[in-house]
Amino acid sequence: MSNPFLTRGLEEVRIGQQPMTLTGTINKTGLMLVICLCAGDYAWTHALGFEAILGAMLGGFIVAMIGVFKAEWSPALAPVYAVLEGLVLGGIALFYNTRYPGIALNAGLLTSAVLFVLLGLYTSRIIKVTNGLVTGICAATAAVALVYFVSMILHMFGVQIPFIHQSGWLGIGISLLTTGIAAANLLIDFRLIEDGVRDEKPKFMEWYCAMGLLITLVWLYLELLRLLSRLNGSNK
Repeated sequence: MSNPFLTRGLEEVRIGQQPMTLTGTINKTGLMLVICLCAGDYAWTHALGFEAILGAMLGGFIVAMIGVFKAEWSPALAPVYAVLEGLVLGGIALFYNTRYPGIALNAGLLTSAVLFVLLGLYTSRIIKVTNGLVTGICAATAAVALVYFVSMILHMFGVQIPFIHQSGWLGIGISLLTTGIAAANLLIDFRLIEDGVRDEKPKFMEWYCAMGLLITLVWLYLELLRLLSRLNGSNK
């Protein structure tokens, strides 16, 4: 599974008295998106500094990790995560938009388009999320995570992996690949949500699944920002 947050919850949480529903999950996902956008608008208008953005990023990671092991706390954790990630996205989007005006909105529109296109392909069964596809996306996601982790560690020592943080056609190609992998994770998220509804998981899993889906959307938005910035940079 590509999104360990969703995987752990759907596999290990016991069935409760009131089951989760697709409508409930959609509503909670929408609410979290609104919270995230409001927090992002605050970060945008107040021009948060690097330390504040880094703190929100670390806080979001901690909240997500708590959710992995305490899925029943999701109704409280999910809104907090949405606020923290909104602050992160707002701050990062402002940074990119200052350099490339309009890029933040374009990345948002593309994220929405990818979400609805893939949702349509999934619900119509044009794309079937088989176990083999899940395994492939999982392996690709793990590889991306490893490269990013190594790059972050090396960056702390002043070393950069060639093409990972640079423009040029190879850098754009790498960014296209990682963006595609991030988008593919949405398909697996859809399947896991559907499985949770079918298996009548507890009601609080609506918040858990909404939080897991937001994690993927945040990643996708950041990858699209990176891709668009490289495309703009290559045209200069």
